[in-house]
Amino acid sequence: MSVDYQRAASQCLRAIRGKRSQVAFARRLGYRGNPITDWENGRRFPTAAETLRACGRARIDVDSAFARFHTAARFAPDDLHGWLEQLRGGRPVTALARRMGRSRFSVARWLSGAARPRLPEFLQLVDVMTGRAPELVAELVDIEQVPELAPRVYAARAAVSLAMDEPWSEAILRALETAPPGSPTDAGAIARRLRIDIQPVDRALGRLLEAGIVEARDGRLEVVGELNVDTKTQARLQRHWSGVVAARTQSLGEGETFGYNVMSLAERDLPEVREILRRAYRDIRSLVATSEPRDSVSLVALAIVRFDDPETS
Repeated sequence: MSVDYQRAASQCLRAIRGKRSQVAFARRLGYRGNPITDWENGRRFPTAAETLRACGRARIDVDSAFARFHTAARFAPDDLHGWLEQLRGGRPVTALARRMGRSRFSVARWLSGAARPRLPEFLQLVDVMTGRAPELVAELVDIEQVPELAPRVYAARAAVSLAMDEPWSEAILRALETAPPGSPTDAGAIARRLRIDIQPVDRALGRLLEAGIVEARDGRLEVVGELNVDTKTQARLQRHWSGVVAARTQSLGEGETFGYNVMSLAERDLPEVREILRRAYRDIRSLVATSEPRDSVSLVALAIVRFDDPETS
């Protein structure tokens, strides 16, 4: 679904204002004039930082919204470029600029803090890096008041349900994306490639076709939509994929690896270990985002398991 980020920004700013008059809200923000009219009509826009300040003045809990949106990226209102850098991971600025249709110089300045992106550019940058900018907006305001982004939020929520009910759906999509030209894409072929039973593939394909994420074209199944969901906090999916790891590590094939280290360390150093893993996760996601051609499917799992009880140790 294509997005008009300027229209989305105007609608978002209107939702932030709520029931207050434009003049009253402008005064609340400390303006002598009334820039709110221009903001909501798309004639000019505030920076993302100014938008978040407006959220605070409207009693929107920005810190909690950002924490719910991305648990691994630390957010501070006065360090928005630092938060964006965390989302970027190791992804090249040139790749981001190309996807945004912006100059590398502009994107680099936004990420370094040398310049502040306006709200439309901020939304587009977050979307390019995560595919989930509408969900960030939904954490801040009622998404029904932002009709430019609402369909993607509803689709994402439906995708969460699909992924929860049919956890193999993510792997099935990746298998379809990387199927060589002319190769079969039926349920049996996908099941053989993923080395799983055909029943979960049949079920998941049915749901993906119904949701419009997969379509049959010229006798082949093709991915035409996205299953862009942040499922890290979904315990059911975590159990599913950890079970896959446990089963597959019993007989590793070529190119597969499993490493572990049972260690003892100072309690104060555990947060640093977690941050190292988070950085690795972000860097892997950034590499995946720009990896071409996509011709293989893999599962990468990162974990810390504690043996002692942190409440009693």
